[in-house]
Amino acid sequence: MVIKVGCCGFAESMTKYFKDFNLIEIQKTFYTFPKTSTVKRWREKAGDDFEFTIKASQLITHDPSSPTYKKAKINIPDDEKDKYGFFRNTDEVFEAWEKTKEIAEILKSRVVVFQTPAKFKETKENIENIMGFFSAIEGDFNYVLEIRGKWNIKTIKKICEEFNITHCTDVLVEKPVYIGDLAYFRLHGSKGERIYRYKHTKEDFEEIYEHTSNLDVDCYILFNNIYMLEDAKRFKEFISQKFTQH
Repeated sequence: MVIKVGCCGFAESMTKYFKDFNLIEIQKTFYTFPKTSTVKRWREKAGDDFEFTIKASQLITHDPSSPTYKKAKINIPDDEKDKYGFFRNTDEVFEAWEKTKEIAEILKSRVVVFQTPAKFKETKENIENIMGFFSAIEGDFNYVLEIRGKWNIKTIKKICEEFNITHCTDVLVEKPVYIGDLAYFRLHGSKGERIYRYKHTKEDFEEIYEHTSNLDVDCYILFNNIYMLEDAKRFKEFISQKFTQH
């Protein structure tokens, strides 16, 4: 088992980040699709030992009413809005997957992360959509699913087990109900306190380590808060000291 540490997005200059870390979760792919030449440049600059995970397109996971569409300057005509997001089994959603997949392959990504919005409720239609989506897609990846919003843990476990999808959580807030071929945690803020603006403490690091060090699969720890660069560097040092002690 290896504990891998990084940030959700480049928290410092790309050149410096590639020196400080061996892992990043690419966020740009969620908002829009970068040019192939740009993605190839990332891969070349990073070096062979660097690992990219990527966040799947919002065209797959988020309904067009999401403010993230506006942020990305994506305008979907009213008569086509029911063709995008929420894992709808439409040509438009599967086309977004193919573009996500192409980028993942260029980056030699092992992991693709699907994050749902809070508006993605546990309904019969949404369950059927997500099951249909993962039944249909192809790709040599480990899929990670972060469901935001209140879903029954039994439902999440059933979906994840059926398709061997790793359930992603903030381990300080919620424990995953299923871990596939790897574990994946996105740390947004401790126990709901000052989410995103939270700076993780040594006690938090101890708790994270307690819940991850005994796993028998590789464990990905991605920080996603204002202090993510500082927190990730401190946690890397914390893990290094732990392994030295053992």
